[in-house]
Amino acid sequence: MKSAGLDIKYVAHLARIELTPEEESLLGLQLADILAYVEKLKEAEIRGVEPTAHPFPMVNVTRPDEVARSLTSEEALANAPAQANGLFRVPKIVE
Repeated sequence: MKSAGLDIKYVAHLARIELTPEEESLLGLQLADILAYVEKLKEAEIRGVEPTAHPFPMVNVTRPDEVARSLTSEEALANAPAQANGLFRVPKIVE
């Protein structure tokens, strides 16, 4: 098993963030606290408890689809900072 320091550096690398040694130390302590709490949760009596994704029943609240008037091309492009041939013009982004 990797040490918490290596895990923190690995996750920071994946997240593309730089951490100072002090931040790494603080996050290591916080991670240790979180893991200790997870171990404590393992002690909870859960026999007979049904697994759920949400503590309360979820109901999908949606409205029915209705045909409605939509914007014309001219209306959609009215506030566009740049347009050409009836389309939005945006800056080219190349990495």
